[in-house]
Amino acid sequence: MSTSTLIQIPAGTVTIEGMLEIPDHAVGLVLFAHGSGSSRHSPRNNYVAGVLRQSGVGTLLMDLLTPEEDRDTALRFDIALLTQRLLDATRWVVSQAEAGDLPLGFFGASTGAAAALEAAAMLGEDARAVVSRGGRPDLASRQALANVTAPTLLLVGGFDDVVIDLNQLAHDQLRCEKKMVIVPGATHLFEEPGTLEEVARLAAAWFTRHLPTQQRPL
Repeated sequence: MSTSTLIQIPAGTVTIEGMLEIPDHAVGLVLFAHGSGSSRHSPRNNYVAGVLRQSGVGTLLMDLLTPEEDRDTALRFDIALLTQRLLDATRWVVSQAEAGDLPLGFFGASTGAAAALEAAAMLGEDARAVVSRGGRPDLASRQALANVTAPTLLLVGGFDDVVIDLNQLAHDQLRCEKKMVIVPGATHLFEEPGTLEEVARLAAAWFTRHLPTQQRPL
């Protein structure tokens, strides 16, 4: 069983919406940072989130931009703004009784991956794990990539040639525990049969390994 709550998160002068779902006996909570032109209704990220919850990981899917802001294509690539919104959501969620004690991780897609890594760099040990799906981690600053301490998994489609190269560049700059996995037969959106399932499986394994505290409850 899991509880689902539609939430309103204050973020500076605006309010962003999200869906918080926490399964019973959750081992952690993952905040989703969506990519350019996407939203918390993304079927791909919702599928991954469902697999995470089946693995005992809570999820927060949210829109980092308001509908009005999302009409401005430039804002979709404003990594500083996306990062600030992700940090606002993080501060909000840790203040909530049902989620405040859960170890935190980030799942980023497209430009959201850069925001996830920037946020993880700022949060230090309070960010326990990061996963990127078809992401642009290369859009994070060199300083942020060097400062990330959270174990980071980069997932890229085997046919996504340019993004493979960009992920390799970011991977080389990360100093934390890291892994880059190329999913065979997948294009950028992982629409091919079985590829998104593989992404979800790898992400769930990464988070369930790295999110829990060393003294897991029996």
